[in-house]
Amino acid sequence: MGFKTGIVGLPNVGKSTIFNALTRTAAAQAANYPFCTIEPNTGDVAVPDPRLDAIAAHAGSRLALSARTRFVDIAGLVKGAAQGEGLGNRFLGSIREVDAIAHVLRCFENDDIVHVHGTVDPLNDVQVVETELILADLESIERQSQALKRHVKGGDADAILRQALLDRAAVVLNDGRPAREVDIVGGERTAWRQIGLLTAKKVMYVCNVAEQDMATGNAQTERIAEHARSQSMPLVLCSAALEEQLGHLDRSEAAEYLAMIGCEGSGLSQLVRIGYDLLGLITFFTAGPKETCARPVRAGATAPEAAGRIHADFRRGFIRAETVSFDDFIAADGFAGARAAGKIRAEGKSYIVQDGDIMNFLFNV
Repeated sequence: MGFKTGIVGLPNVGKSTIFNALTRTAAAQAANYPFCTIEPNTGDVAVPDPRLDAIAAHAGSRLALSARTRFVDIAGLVKGAAQGEGLGNRFLGSIREVDAIAHVLRCFENDDIVHVHGTVDPLNDVQVVETELILADLESIERQSQALKRHVKGGDADAILRQALLDRAAVVLNDGRPAREVDIVGGERTAWRQIGLLTAKKVMYVCNVAEQDMATGNAQTERIAEHARSQSMPLVLCSAALEEQLGHLDRSEAAEYLAMIGCEGSGLSQLVRIGYDLLGLITFFTAGPKETCARPVRAGATAPEAAGRIHADFRRGFIRAETVSFDDFIAADGFAGARAAGKIRAEGKSYIVQDGDIMNFLFNV
């Protein structure tokens, strides 16, 4: 559906290995030298959701199809990227194309894998990447302000609003803080998105740890966790090496191994789930004898917008949506029981889709 999470970080932190494990492919070359990922690699990933199989069982579906979200493996950034060092221009160009950022941080020691700065210090890595993005945003603000000058002088209301937003962002960025800390009110949101600052994107930290640290973390992850809390950012512990191994096991074997080492679940599953949430997505379902599908849609979407996720004709000819909540559907053992219990609602064009809704669309074109 076009919503993408970019996997970013310094070279040799495990970005491509995590991407490979996510997509269960070797599409992204993983090698022990900087810039092995030259062009962004993109993969669609299933979003884990325990509701899917439950709905499919009660609907008598032959297939259960997960919602999917898109990840992009982006070339490693180095200090000076904003001035074009390394693959800086490509990195910055690629990151502009994603909607959220998964910042992978090396939190493991391994003398055989070179760290670009010579020592493992994930908190410093955070600061390097954030600084480069702030510098790039300040350059972007300067360019945009120059382009707006004539329109602002002419009294163009949209240009005046955008310039005011740029000025507010510049104050925050010059203070060494990311643009996501700028206070934006409802009427400003469209203009703010159009400005497209890199540090306005939502971020999660992915601490790449050794297998033995997956369950409890280590001193490095504790430092990142403290920083993440101060920034109100989500954090995931993930062992790229472990996830690569798990990719060769079936689901039951992988679950058994994770339990053996004291982990409740896969780090990748958490990464996908949090990435999905960062994008502001919720899930609605369609269900029938042939298949049950989990379908992503923006939080706040209307019923016709959700219908359009299936087919443009569904949105164009939308009449109403027969809707039942997940809890009511399961309690009533499917559509027939839910209908008999009066739990199926007829929702119109103004209905705001809720996470977990099971919907059947009526349309006419």
